Amino acid sequence: MVMLRADSAARPGLREVLTDRGTRRWGLGAIVALGWLVTIGVELYSIYPGVAERVIGTALIALFGLCFLLTPPITYLLPAGLRLLGPLGLFALSFTLFPLLGFGVCSVWTYVGVAAAMTLVRMKWVVLFVIVLAGLSVLFEFLDGARGVGVYALPLVVASISLMMAAFARQILAVAQLRATQHELATLAVAEERSRVARDLHDILGHSLTVVTVKAELAARLIDTDPAAAKREIEDVEDLARGALADVRSTVAGFRGVSVAAELANARSALAAAGIRASLPGAVDQVPASSRELFGWVVREGVTNVVRHSGATQASVALAPDSVEVTDDGSGPSKTASDGNGLAGLRERVEAAGGRMTIGRSQSGGFRLAVSLSAPVPA
Repeated sequence: MVMLRADSAARPGLREVLTDRGTRRWGLGAIVALGWLVTIGVELYSIYPGVAERVIGTALIALFGLCFLLTPPITYLLPAGLRLLGPLGLFALSFTLFPLLGFGVCSVWTYVGVAAAMTLVRMKWVVLFVIVLAGLSVLFEFLDGARGVGVYALPLVVASISLMMAAFARQILAVAQLRATQHELATLAVAEERSRVARDLHDILGHSLTVVTVKAELAARLIDTDPAAAKREIEDVEDLARGALADVRSTVAGFRGVSVAAELANARSALAAAGIRASLPGAVDQVPASSRELFGWVVREGVTNVVRHSGATQASVALAPDSVEVTDDGSGPSKTASDGNGLAGLRERVEAAGGRMTIGRSQSGGFRLAVSLSAPVPA
């Protein structure tokens, strides 16, 4: 909302200000507030029976009301340091009513204080402006004949309404800035998620599609000279394509599923966040599609133990068609890690797949988690 911009670096144009939604909302509230000017007009009619005085008084009151409507929006065309010029101009304009109202002209200064409050300059300047305005109101009320407590009634109204509007305007500004920040964060989150998906799709598909292309070309050359070899290559292409498709589905789904490619991507981020150097495979196409979910669970559990329990500075993951291994150079196997529910559940998965899981010490003295399969997991 243009009406609630506190910065002066990106000032809007006149048309943008006048058509802004905030300006329209201000206008509706200000028109209601201008009802007080009607009572001043009625007072003028009762004091001056002549047509000329009434016409001039009505015109001046209407002009003052119009300027009050336009002052806050127009001030947003000015640098922040000059925005109080608008309320000062409105204050000066009020003295055109002095010949008709005399010292009672201070009765319209509430509008001047509200206009100052809506400039959204620093609060200390608004408070100072309102204090001076209220002080002048005390003086004018006294000169207008008020005595005792009556001298302070109008100045208190001027001060209280002006400061209340200043606080209210800043609260609206804070809400508008919060909403703008939320929108920006949501936009950044979407961009980051798109970047992540694009990066992961590139990592997953780049190598796999290269191998698929090479194997397809080889099969085309062998199909006449060695049909059996060509058939094997085509079977490899099929397996690679199925595996890549499974990984893409897992990635696009936001890693809701488990696959070794997705878990390697997660492992890279987790190890980097923990300050652990990582040595990870660049591709997973050597792993059969039917084994990728199980190997994903192994990588997830192994890397989780490295981050939580090892105190390691370096970790690595090694993949083969029928095995996966996670090692680090930390403190070695601990009772907390070895007896945890995560490893117990993983062992059940591995054994259900006909594999074998080994927990021990790595060559560098840290933790080692290894899983081997005697045959690919049935699809």
